Amino acid sequence: MVFQDYSRSLLPWLTVRGNVRLPMRAAGVSREDATERADRALASVGLAGKESLRPRQLSGGMQQRVAIARALAYEPNLLLMDEPFASVDAQTRMDLEDLVLPLRAAYGVTILLVTHDIDEAVYLADRVVVLGRAPSRVVRVVEVDLRTPRHQVTTKQDPRFARLRREVLALVRRPEGVAA
Repeated sequence: MVFQDYSRSLLPWLTVRGNVRLPMRAAGVSREDATERADRALASVGLAGKESLRPRQLSGGMQQRVAIARALAYEPNLLLMDEPFASVDAQTRMDLEDLVLPLRAAYGVTILLVTHDIDEAVYLADRVVVLGRAPSRVVRVVEVDLRTPRHQVTTKQDPRFARLRREVLALVRRPEGVAA
């Protein structure tokens, strides 16, 4: 699980490696194996060489990369991400979005990403599940037929991206109960 608020999900007294290793140690993974998996995950998110730093020594985007590495090092089949990029600036958000796509393929993991950002949902997803108001229900599942690999500029200039964005936005903005 990768949470929205990275600053509260990392333990400040542990090193970057220690934060990534923590859930594996709790699961009974040997120290040596946990360290190897942590270092591999940190390298995959661009943090090789930062293993001995404390979270306070990292930028917000780097701290969120640590949280992503921690989740990936556990080698899950399903990665849950709860608005993981909401607490970072726009440029860092784009960088992290572009980081997630190749990691999904490299780790062979299914990602369930919760977001309120329609562009982010369309850019990252194979399908977007649009929920209605509380009590939430599925309004529609929108299949995303964008080419991969995706790129922040060219993908978002693609007419298919614009069509999908309009479709999802119309579903989100539509008053509840109005037929599509």
